[in-house]
Amino acid sequence: MVARVGDDLFGPSTIKNFEKLGIDATHVRQVNGVSSGVAPIFVDPSGQNRIIVVKGANDTLKPADVDAAADTLKSADCIVLQFEIPLETVYYTIKFARRNGIRCILNPAPAQPIDMGAVADLDYFVPNESEAEAISGVPVRNLDDAKRCALKLLASGIRRVIITLGANGSLLAGSEGMEHVPAFNVKSVDSTGAGDAFIGSFATFLGEGLPEQEAVKRANLYAGLSTTGVGTQKSFYDRARFDAEWTGRGKA
Repeated sequence: MVARVGDDLFGPSTIKNFEKLGIDATHVRQVNGVSSGVAPIFVDPSGQNRIIVVKGANDTLKPADVDAAADTLKSADCIVLQFEIPLETVYYTIKFARRNGIRCILNPAPAQPIDMGAVADLDYFVPNESEAEAISGVPVRNLDDAKRCALKLLASGIRRVIITLGANGSLLAGSEGMEHVPAFNVKSVDSTGAGDAFIGSFATFLGEGLPEQEAVKRANLYAGLSTTGVGTQKSFYDRARFDAEWTGRGKA
């Protein structure tokens, strides 16, 4: 993990939580005089969420910090990025990943205007419906909309696009065509963190050498299962529990 936290109460507890979960926090540093990034979450009765992002110390992560963590990053199977850090750092890290032959996945959240040319070296661009619409300008209300949106994103130079569609699964798109990967049937109570669950698990499955389509299918299940509990990290299945679910449902 390469990140920044503030010198408030959240900073040390965030680092301790990373370490407790087995995450290397060597390159997670505290920034004096700045608050930690937070994201208050509101969930409606249907399980849909609204999130207010306050970047805080995240907004101090610079390209030089990427260089400082270069040895660690070069050993990674995949670099995962999002937009809670400065865009200049996102663009720089994408170039770093391409230069060093590292798979790179970008989740454009929270969505904002971007230089599409600066993200063209990505391996995967993974927005949800609202993020895809905000960046492309193409409304995404159903699968056909998602296909039109994916075509526009591909035309901008991005190699591969995965638009996550909530209860409708996900759309995988590339130069060779598109594939709709259906969702699994789950009893959703809180969708918070489902996108993170999808991207994190997808990166893991790819890193383990699984074929792309199977990695997407497994990530659909992992993301779906994450919505069956309340909250974010605490609703994520551990590996043994997920593998048991996949054994029982993965061939469906």
